[in-house]
Parts: sequence; structure tokens; C-alpha cells
Amino acid sequence: MECSGNYGAALSRHLLAEGITVVEAPGPGLAARRRRSKSDEGDAVAAARSVLSGRAQSPVKAGDGPVEIGRMYLMARDSAVKAKRQAVNQIKALLVTADPALREELRGLSRRRLTLFCLQLSEGSEEVDSIVRATRFTVRVLAERIEQLEGQARVLDQRLAELIGTYYPCLLDAVGVGPHSAAVLLTALGDNSERMRGEASFAALCGASPVEYSSGSRQHRRLNRGGNRQANAALHRIVLSRLRWDSRTQAYYERRVAEGKTRREIIRCLKRYVSREIYRLIATSREELVNGSSRRLAP
Repeated sequence: MECSGNYGAALSRHLLAEGITVVEAPGPGLAARRRRSKSDEGDAVAAARSVLSGRAQSPVKAGDGPVEIGRMYLMARDSAVKAKRQAVNQIKALLVTADPALREELRGLSRRRLTLFCLQLSEGSEEVDSIVRATRFTVRVLAERIEQLEGQARVLDQRLAELIGTYYPCLLDAVGVGPHSAAVLLTALGDNSERMRGEASFAALCGASPVEYSSGSRQHRRLNRGGNRQANAALHRIVLSRLRWDSRTQAYYERRVAEGKTRREIIRCLKRYVSREIYRLIATSREELVNGSSRRLAP
């Protein structure tokens, strides 16, 4: 199945429900598409050849459990945060060309105080310049949009926290792991963690596995630039949080610095360790869920 994460998601869920094994067929890639024309028949042949050659071995995501719910919440939450940030930037851009009196009145305010102040702005009387009135109206509309988006993001954050607290509570107990980072990592893994061969596969999926970069007698490993970049960013946030608050991570950092490692190399190593820990916590939570369901179903 090609594009099982979007257009092929419904068909993948149906086939999995019927007990049919479904694997993700990799696309031909940009280089192959440039060399030859594209057609549905050609894509189908390329997908079939990838399965026959053994290149396509990764099972598709099941998309039938709590992780799929979290993925939808996460998508809506991230888009709300992005739109809110855009609206804040638009207010600041409008104030650059606004009336000097209004600009001076709003100078130096924090983002929150700026939003609250803009919510109270009125257009003014008919005697006020039309450009000034339009500016005040537009700024107030953007502030109302920011308030609405903040409310949506808050509700979605709460739903994410409740969802993960119900199905994967041990993730929230780990140092530096919040609901958002946990949701990103779970989305990358999917509802069926058995599609990963192990924690090393999960690390490669998150771009946290070391990449050989050696030549001659020089043995070196560099940062992995591939994998799921959102999951990699979540691991990065967890590592930075632990470097600030976790004494065990701080001790590891000092020891590796004494060995001559750079900060970038140490963070790469810590990402690998965190990915291993997260994978084991997810596996433990899913075993508990399965065992709990079996006990409830037992006579």
C-alpha cells in the first residue's frame, strides 16, 4: 500500500481488519520520477516490484487506536498554535505602520498584554481618520482570533493529556516528557508498535540512530539527518529539559565533556538513549493494556 498515511489509510484499516498483511510500499523518489514519466500503472508496478524484491518490509500503521485519536488532536493543536503565532506577527506588523500615537501606546507591552489591550480597542468616532479606524478594527479582529485559537489549543492540550494519561501514563512520569512530546513520538510509532523490529528501528525512525561517517583510520559517527523530524525535535526538547533539570543527565554530560566530546555529539548520544527509554515505556504500557483487556475478557 502506497500512501497508507493519507489516501490509503481507510483501505489499509479495512485490509488489516480482514486479517490481510499490509506493508508500506516506498515511492519511487524524486530522482526516479525525473527520469521517467508518472502514471498510476507505473506506480503500481513499482510498488509491486518493491514488495517482490524485499525492499518494502515495513507494516503500515493500524490507525485504529488511541494513537490515531492523538494524531488528530495533535494536528489540530499544532495548526492552532501556528495560526496564533501568525496572528501575533500580523498585529506587530500592522503597528509598524500604524498611527504614531497608537504605536507609542502599545510599545513595550508583552504579547499577552498586547492582545488584551487590542481586544479593548474601539474604532473611534467618525471624526477619526479612516486609516486609523481601519487599523484599530483590524488589530482588534486579530486579537479576537488569537483568543479563540488560544482557547482551542488549550482544550486540545487538555484532551491530549487525558488521552496519554489514560493509555500511556508512564510516559508522563518520565523526566522531560510532556503530553505534546509524547503525542508526537506516539504518532511516529503508530498504534501497532510491533511493526518496529525493536528499539533500534524506532531510533532510526526518529532520526536518532548514529550514522557511520568514517574514512581510513578515522572512525566517526554523525547526526542522523533522516527520519521523522517532528519526532526528532521532540527528543531534542526532552534532552534539553533533562540537561537543565535531571541530575543524572547532567552528570553524564559532564563526564562526556571530560572525555573530549562536543555538545552536539553528547546531545546525539542522549537522543539515542531517550528513544530507547521511550520505546520501552510504550511497549510496557501496551503490554499492560493487552493484559488488562485479557483479564477483563476472561470468565
